[in-house]
Amino acid sequence: MRPPGGQRSGVSRKRGGTPMTVAALAFLMTGVLLNAGAQLLLKAGTNVLGVLTLTRDTWPDTLLRMATQGYFVLGIACYVLSVFVWILGLSRVPVSVAYPLLSVGYVVNAIAAYFLFGEAVTLTRWLGIGFIVIGVWLVARS
Repeated sequence: MRPPGGQRSGVSRKRGGTPMTVAALAFLMTGVLLNAGAQLLLKAGTNVLGVLTLTRDTWPDTLLRMATQGYFVLGIACYVLSVFVWILGLSRVPVSVAYPLLSVGYVVNAIAAYFLFGEAVTLTRWLGIGFIVIGVWLVARS
């Protein structure tokens, strides 16, 4: 059911780009960085606990170990906070502009994984990340 005037509630039919304000960019990038931080914290948690398996017999113990491991708790907290910050950013720009910014997390995580965990970041991976960054730049300019 449509409200008076025929337009669906909360849906904008506006064409063209909405300019990216400093506040919108700050919210979106904070959300991206919190999301990347969450990934790194969860990986740190798996490094402490080792390979995790969930079977009928082990899932309660595994979930308890995860729930009491500091890196996991902080990682989940970063995810929750990132959702709220991301919503603040989404309220200011079109999702078609905001969503590609999540790929900045690929760059952040690749660099952090190299330095924090000693993970190999090959030339092929850097090329792929470079293509992603170029794509994000193109979308942001559109």
